[in-house]
Amino acid sequence: MKNGRKLTRSNNRVLGGVIAGIAEYFGWDITLTRVIFVFVALVTNFPGILAYLIAWVLIPEK
Repeated sequence: MKNGRKLTRSNNRVLGGVIAGIAEYFGWDITLTRVIFVFVALVTNFPGILAYLIAWVLIPEK
């Protein structure tokens, strides 16, 4: 990692801090990222809940 950033779960959490952590890592708006994730998980056949749970386990806490 050139810039020293590390992907971690956020303390700004609703459930596990996964989406907020991803948004903070990329510099995105947290609320908009959450809305997009829920929209994609509900509208498509994307197994969003499973992906979220896997990310919750794999992404370390801050």
